[in-house]
Amino acid sequence: MANVKLDSVLSSVPLFDGLSRRHVKRLANVSEVADFMADHAIVREGDPGDAFYVVLAGQAKVTTNGKVVNRVMPGDYFGEISLLDGDVRTATVTSETPMTLLMLGRPKFLKAVREEPDIAMNLLAGLAKQLRRTSRSISG
Repeated sequence: MANVKLDSVLSSVPLFDGLSRRHVKRLANVSEVADFMADHAIVREGDPGDAFYVVLAGQAKVTTNGKVVNRVMPGDYFGEISLLDGDVRTATVTSETPMTLLMLGRPKFLKAVREEPDIAMNLLAGLAKQLRRTSRSISG
């Protein structure tokens, strides 16, 4: 899959809303495409978070404490919190079908942010907007 398509995939993720086209391309250039067979635990609850994923093809179930809490399909993403803080996974994501995922590893992400601090500033601005929207929706 060409990086041009990875650019558009990443630009559709709300976390990256505030990034310039150049910064999205930079992140796409350090992203990979990974294939998983059905019934594979892509990430496990409690494991260290080391990557962010966007579903390109296939379907997976998301479980917390052994209970299915969600399903992810093409266009959905997971691991964004671990990408930012590196803390443990809050859920297990297990492929139900063969899957193709865009994968942005935390080490490559952090290297890109260190080399281009504007990426971090724009991510912070985007997160602040999301927090404001959430806060407004909670307060009515």
